[in-house]
Amino acid sequence: MSSITVRGHEAQVGSLRGEPGYRLLASVSVIVPVGPQELLWRDLLSCFASLPIECEIWFVAAQDQPADFEEFLAKCGLERIVRWASVDVGRGSQMNAGASLSTREFLWFLHADSKVSSEAISALDKSLTAFPGAIHYFDLAFSEGSPIPTRLNAWGVWMRSHCLGLPFGDQGLCMSRDTFALLQGFREEVPYGEDHLLIWAAHRKHILLRAVGAALTTSARKYEANGWFSTTVHHLWRTWYQAIPQGVALLWSRLR
Repeated sequence: MSSITVRGHEAQVGSLRGEPGYRLLASVSVIVPVGPQELLWRDLLSCFASLPIECEIWFVAAQDQPADFEEFLAKCGLERIVRWASVDVGRGSQMNAGASLSTREFLWFLHADSKVSSEAISALDKSLTAFPGAIHYFDLAFSEGSPIPTRLNAWGVWMRSHCLGLPFGDQGLCMSRDTFALLQGFREEVPYGEDHLLIWAAHRKHILLRAVGAALTTSARKYEANGWFSTTVHHLWRTWYQAIPQGVALLWSRLR
């Protein structure tokens, strides 16, 4: 990446506190890549009120910090360390930049159009405590009002992640910093599927994949904008275009 601009906000307003009793979530850095002109990160902020106050939150964006960023955070009353980093466009490079800038032991990568409940956050803490060396992922649900066929997509995501061991980035991947370093981060040179390729690297390193046992909610905006059928077919084609050679290489490496 050619440039990184970092600005920070350590909110000290309001009286919100994280839920008591969490063990490892206090050691989490939340990393949210934000695309050009992306605004849904504003809705995601309210989900972080259940996090321990020791957490830090990084918005790693392919845009400058919004002019009203500080004012917006103050209105949210979120007593957390929240920072905005402006980096070159590219989800892989943005997430790698967030990992390098963050300071906590665990890295939780969330998409800007995600929503996470307090129950899901609690489930993540339990999963991290039980399996700190694993890559943790959530099940996927689509936001209320999404096209009815997206229920099939949610079922397909469950099958792909639970049966084939291939969770994707929109399922809120969380792992230790050491695990992330072992995998050498996200591939930055690929046009898509950097999360997919990270999971294949985890299989090659025999790293455990662990379902949290709770769902996060994601937006169905791509399906609504481009049509459910064409979007689903497009995603399937791109997934298997990457998965087949990765699977063959993994099988060959284990047979040798």
